[in-house]
Amino acid sequence: MLKYESVADDIREKIVGGTYAPNDQLPTTPELCDEYQVSKITVKKAMDELVAQGLIARRRGSGTYVKRTTVAEAKSPAGWDMSSQMAGFCAEHQGHEVTSVVHDFSVVRPEAGVAEMLGMDSDEFAYHIVRTRLVDGVPHVVEYTYMPIKLVPDLRERNVETSIYGYLEGELGLKIGSAHRVIKAVLPTDDEATWLGVDPSQPLLEVKQVGFLDDGVPFEWSVARHANDYEFCSISTHN
Repeated sequence: MLKYESVADDIREKIVGGTYAPNDQLPTTPELCDEYQVSKITVKKAMDELVAQGLIARRRGSGTYVKRTTVAEAKSPAGWDMSSQMAGFCAEHQGHEVTSVVHDFSVVRPEAGVAEMLGMDSDEFAYHIVRTRLVDGVPHVVEYTYMPIKLVPDLRERNVETSIYGYLEGELGLKIGSAHRVIKAVLPTDDEATWLGVDPSQPLLEVKQVGFLDDGVPFEWSVARHANDYEFCSISTHN
């Protein structure tokens, strides 16, 4: 393990263990150099690593702070990749007509595992959204999404039919940040095969995601199953 990785891992463990709480300011670069007996370059690389993982944020002229992250995010579930880019489906297909067929838009209490990933209490409610996204009339992906109502108030079906991310950023003023994703190939369910117009034996690319706002708060748990024109370098989940 490289030295900067060791420093990053130690700070990550301190975040998970509560030594550094959400919104705490981290020690300065010189202080970290003294603590770990490393160079400024090593500390910078460690900080860059933690920023990329969505655990800390730099504030110009102020310092580096722990984001309002969850233990689930800081532990980074095994097999999950971290991304600092979250392009919406509509943004990825500019110049084309993007439409949605909404199969379910309801309010539910998510199962325990989903609630934990979203930092929700067991008695809190979330939107449950199931929709097929189409590009120029061709179905591309089926999405299953949970979003806490407390973070996304007054979501309407017209937003679900168009761009949920557009509603979050344009009307609620939220800033979408990073995501944790795991990607694998799966076979479609009967409904998915019908909605996507594919053969039941055709594998789909499944992207399971936890999305975070810029301050580290999880706002979305989702599963997207892609059938057409997908690439690892340009997966857009989702809204």
